[in-house]
Amino acid sequence: MELVRNLNDLQSRFKECVATIGNFDGFHLGHQAVLQQLRRRADALSLPVTVVVFEPQPMEFFDPDNAPARLTRWREKYQLLREHGVDRMICIRFDAELASVSANDFVVDLLLGKVGVKHLLIGDDFRFGQRRKGNYALLCELGAQYDFTVEQSATFLLENARVSSSRIRALIASGDLDAAARLLGRNYSISGRVTHGKKEGRVLGFPTANIELQRMKTALQGIFVAKVVIEGLPDQPSVAYIGSKPTLGGTRSLLEAHLLDFSGNLYGRSIKVEFLQKLRDDKKFDSFESLKEQITIDANKAKEYFLEP
Repeated sequence: MELVRNLNDLQSRFKECVATIGNFDGFHLGHQAVLQQLRRRADALSLPVTVVVFEPQPMEFFDPDNAPARLTRWREKYQLLREHGVDRMICIRFDAELASVSANDFVVDLLLGKVGVKHLLIGDDFRFGQRRKGNYALLCELGAQYDFTVEQSATFLLENARVSSSRIRALIASGDLDAAARLLGRNYSISGRVTHGKKEGRVLGFPTANIELQRMKTALQGIFVAKVVIEGLPDQPSVAYIGSKPTLGGTRSLLEAHLLDFSGNLYGRSIKVEFLQKLRDDKKFDSFESLKEQITIDANKAKEYFLEP
């Protein structure tokens, strides 16, 4: 998959394409259905599949304090799109200049002039351009004028409800990881590179692999039964923690995973933490010893989970 982060770097070999635009946060079953629909049209036209995303996401630009927590950070999104056969991912910086572009200019100058769209697939709620004045009707009007076609993606339902990133966030926040996994088509996970921490887990007798979250907010908090996936190694039963470690005076959320039956150096390795079951919410303990006792209980519960048939 070709990645383009500067529109001036677009190559002529992909001058025409079929495209879709969106956040693709979480890359759930609905997103996957959109790509399948897009691939069918791309194959019929013998054109490549292009996905256009914005960074930051528009809501994060306009109202960062109230923007929803990301299910996937940028690199995770890139990996998922590549795994699902996208030919080109175009990541456009969303800033004040782009926000001021009129809906007409967004289509003519950017989608046609830069991206080379011949067919555009969008959701029924897609809005674009200054003050979100652009919509499906305008796209159809411009398509007739500038010789490109427009199609709306079908609503994807599961369990009699629309699959959406907001629905998945709510399930994850409530601790219903099984239901979230059904909507995602996989276990919810967070990936990243293992970094050096303060070695507090080692002092507690539970060394952890630490991952920087690299997102403004996290979709989940607490202690979880987890599976750590490491390239070239068997999947590792684990107990994972996301929080700010209030007992130890922490203020910034982080992800720590204690691998139950593993010894070795993971610093610098890329790992994926898959969340399987929530054990409890995070809380501040009265003492270091109370925290250590609770971590022992958490680890034992995780071991029991993996022993179940």
